[in-house]
Amino acid sequence: MKIKDTEDIFYRLSVMHKDAKCELNYSTPFELLVAAILSAQCTDKRVNMITDKLFKVYNTPQQFAELTAEQLKPYIFSCGFYNNKANSIIKMSKALMDKHNGEVPRTLEELMDLDGVGRKTASVALSVAFNIPAMPVDTHVFRVARRLGLAYSNTPLGVEKELCARYEKEKWSPLHHYLIFHGRYVCHARKPDCGNCDLTIHCDYYNKTKQLKA
Repeated sequence: MKIKDTEDIFYRLSVMHKDAKCELNYSTPFELLVAAILSAQCTDKRVNMITDKLFKVYNTPQQFAELTAEQLKPYIFSCGFYNNKANSIIKMSKALMDKHNGEVPRTLEELMDLDGVGRKTASVALSVAFNIPAMPVDTHVFRVARRLGLAYSNTPLGVEKELCARYEKEKWSPLHHYLIFHGRYVCHARKPDCGNCDLTIHCDYYNKTKQLKA
């Protein structure tokens, strides 16, 4: 793909999704980490319903570190995989207290060193909470980037590296949000809404589908 095409894709995405942003509700970097862990295989809308009640009771690393999984699970059971998520949140909180005096670190390596925090969650914290360039790759970013031909890797890390190589650092975070919104509201997994997409001129998926129907 030519540089002018990648830039046009970025521009068209920015026009289609000019209001794209993180849709998780939070007031501190720690709350964002908790919400991001809860969001795995769960909608942001559901997570926000959960955290609206949860953060009124518990909202600091110290408070979560002192909880048992049994105490936390009643608040988060509706988000799915709540046993694993409860354990991850508690372990992450304990690690913050033990290693960082309760402060959320600002490097990818330190964030990923926290129990329960993977690369995507760490990248979300950097990008959203601290405005540090990062490219979190969730299912939407992975799908849309590959359909457009911006990336071809079969792994999230591979897609992340390809996207970061194509775009300047200052575009990583907004591109991440544009791709999420595009995947969430236009380029659906099962039935992409190509009729309402302004990217078909560049889209590998659309053009391959068009050729098959010809």
